[in-house]
Amino acid sequence: MAQAWKCTGLRWSAEGPVLMWDGGRRSPLSWGKRVAFGVAEGGVRVCVGARGHACPVRAGISGRSTGGRCEECARLDRAHSVAADGIADDPRPYRVYLAWFGPGLVKVGITAVERGSARLLEQGAVCFGWLGVGPLMAARRTEELLRAALRVPDRIPYVEKRAVRSSLPETEEERAREVRELYARAVELAGWPESLACEPLHVVDHVRAFGLDGVPVAVGEVSELVAGGAVSGELVAAAGPDLHLAARGGTVVLDTRLMRGWELVPAGAAEGAGEVGLPVRELGRRKGRGQIQDGLF
Repeated sequence: MAQAWKCTGLRWSAEGPVLMWDGGRRSPLSWGKRVAFGVAEGGVRVCVGARGHACPVRAGISGRSTGGRCEECARLDRAHSVAADGIADDPRPYRVYLAWFGPGLVKVGITAVERGSARLLEQGAVCFGWLGVGPLMAARRTEELLRAALRVPDRIPYVEKRAVRSSLPETEEERAREVRELYARAVELAGWPESLACEPLHVVDHVRAFGLDGVPVAVGEVSELVAGGAVSGELVAAAGPDLHLAARGGTVVLDTRLMRGWELVPAGAAEGAGEVGLPVRELGRRKGRGQIQDGLF
């Protein structure tokens, strides 16, 4: 019987995306690499726990959950996160940023300086620019100021990010335009905390890092993993937690967050090559600002 592995998520390094596994094992990914695995027969998806600790009751969770946690573990994880203001005394310096995911999709956020641009790669930001740097609470107040004054959110659902990924402007200049415009408005605002230092704008573009230049339009996305199911495809792009896999029926997006909590087994070299034996739904298409058309097939 093949050894079962447990995926802990997709991480981004200077070399590109890396699938992480229990025990610290790593699977570096590159364009053209075959991604293939099966879900153990009779398996059940189990909560991945919180803050480095296993779920005390090993609760079963839905195959469609991208969080990978039961309600109690999700609450504990959220309570200790910067996003929930659960670490108000964090002494590390933080940066405020503007991230762009597609036309009309810009968000403001903060990230620890020591993390560099990792947070932006993890979110699937097509391009971004730093706004300022300072203590955590000053960065948080600036984020709130910009969110209210510029009317930009601090979160954008992944379904919206995927919906525009195949129709991005062709040039870096076009992709950077909204970030530049919002930066110019942001630095003119009154009310910035004195302890937050404004940074000169330099827009970083991730299209090459994600492999999105000329990537085939995705025809669908995996909606969940199921016991006994399998997937096999050639990696053509990756953005945030998403892998774009070329399979026989066209390119399919796999959100690697859906892999967490399952026992996964290797797929043979010839077994199901290019096949996606998991539930797939039509990829939402953006009809207008904030409107997503979604369907099943």
